[in-house]
Amino acid sequence: MTTRQIAPPSRLGHILCLDDFEPLARRHLPAPVYAYVSGGVERNQTLRANSSVFEEYEFVTRVLVDTSKRSTETTLFGKKWSAPFGIAPMGICALSAYRGDIVLSNAAARENIPMIMSGSSLIRMEEIVQGNPDAWFQAYLPGGDSEIIALIERVKACGYGTLVLTLDVAIAANRENNVRAGFSTPLRPSVRLAWEGMSHPRWLFGTFLKTLAKHGMPHFENNYARRGAPILSASILRDFSDRGHLSWEQIRMIRRLWPGTLILKGILDTRDARLALDHGADGIIVSNHGGRQLDGTASPMRVLPSIVDACKDTPVMVDSGFRRGTDVLKALALGAKFVFIGRPFNYAAAVAGEAGVRRGLTLLREEVSRDMAMLGASSPNEIRRDCLLARTY
Repeated sequence: MTTRQIAPPSRLGHILCLDDFEPLARRHLPAPVYAYVSGGVERNQTLRANSSVFEEYEFVTRVLVDTSKRSTETTLFGKKWSAPFGIAPMGICALSAYRGDIVLSNAAARENIPMIMSGSSLIRMEEIVQGNPDAWFQAYLPGGDSEIIALIERVKACGYGTLVLTLDVAIAANRENNVRAGFSTPLRPSVRLAWEGMSHPRWLFGTFLKTLAKHGMPHFENNYARRGAPILSASILRDFSDRGHLSWEQIRMIRRLWPGTLILKGILDTRDARLALDHGADGIIVSNHGGRQLDGTASPMRVLPSIVDACKDTPVMVDSGFRRGTDVLKALALGAKFVFIGRPFNYAAAVAGEAGVRRGLTLLREEVSRDMAMLGASSPNEIRRDCLLARTY
């Protein structure tokens, strides 16, 4: 087996899977911050469906197959990665973990895993690509063409090779859980917020106050070519530009501007998948934004096979709800080339920094390898639809 192993610190030996990070993060983080990371929208129907959909598929295993030389390595866009999964973009993760984007990026680089930096991040994109030249950058399109052009030129000047455009954010979502928990962007100073900080001293001193002391007040750094709003303010409003007027013409314009790999994220309809290819996309990510946009949206796993069939010569990737190696392999069996996972690595960074993220990546990679052996597969490329059975009961 060629996957790289690390010896985890003894304090992380009790972490046996990605799910184990969440209860630790819930205790570590102030309630408003945890609510932002963990929550979906409205009744959380889509959030629940993203995790329960995996129960609808069962494996059909092969036996007496020599898998002793198996490898989880996967080639995507000409680069060989150590596993068929990566870290999804997550906004504001430097609020839940000290220098969170850098922690995630460094861990990904050391484990040879792709990491997508979020446009709604609090650390400048320039810092990330300096430490991890293979990092991808995810952008939300600003409302005007001139602002879009300026942002794309900035990303290009930084040296990123892969640009991910998230398209399922025409307007701001109805995240009632954030409001009830006291979370807003920017955060508003209040007695409740102060108490949440004081009652979580490890987060307060190890993340928030440490950031203020060493780097000043965090701002939204990458939604535009210019600096955005601070994360904490009593009066400043963050610019949530209405993107409802944007169309495929902006994608065509970006394709002319962007020389590298272009990926469109948030695709759920085969018609949009075909339009993405017609407008120059090199790959797509099937996604419902982790259940954080429109409640009641279909799970990506349900629409994945039809989109793969519509994009036979283009890498189709997927995210939303993945937690186990078996989840990853079920997506590969349905035709996905790669899987991206978000929240668990945010939790890992919050509770144990880079060591936590590397522990999570290692555990998931080991799960994928072990599950491949039990399926009778030596490579992720050998995972096909005939090893999966849809439950009928």
